[in-house]
Amino acid sequence: MSTRDIVLIALFAALMAVLGAFPAITLPVIGVPITAQSMGVMLAGGMLGARRGTLAIILFIVLVLTGLPLLSGGRGGLAVLAGPTVGFFLGWLPAAFVTGALTERFLPRLNFVTAFLAAVVGGIVTLYACGIPAITLIAGVPLLKAAAGSMAFIPGDLVKAGLAAAIVVTVAKAYPLMDARSARRAG
Repeated sequence: MSTRDIVLIALFAALMAVLGAFPAITLPVIGVPITAQSMGVMLAGGMLGARRGTLAIILFIVLVLTGLPLLSGGRGGLAVLAGPTVGFFLGWLPAAFVTGALTERFLPRLNFVTAFLAAVVGGIVTLYACGIPAITLIAGVPLLKAAAGSMAFIPGDLVKAGLAAAIVVTVAKAYPLMDARSARRAG
């Protein structure tokens, strides 16, 4: 791992912390906060690739679990693992990996549509596949009810995926953080 890799991993962990500073909006019926941090996961995977993007999220999760209040609303510590949103929190790992792997695959022909697809499949589908079952297990909510309740977040997540895709494509053209060679090495 190069010094550049380490710096980028730390930078994207810091970006996750900054995105946690934005105030969360909690839907009253569901009680789950809407945060900007899920977009950070899409950006980490989309800009750094599967390996480095996942490492950035691992670093961020470790910092949160050590007690730093980096999650939206100033939350942090091991108590995060006991809440109903733990599946989404830990789901950031596979979400960053899948987003990064798909972006690497699309890299030679990366455009807004392919970047958006990578963000949706990785940052929404994968994340919800981890988060919804955890709500069922921890909160005791039936799976279909948890899935239906989570659908309220889809429009906002699609906006985040669109923003992430636009940023990923713009940065990839202006200052690529990942090239075909590093994508092959990482995969």
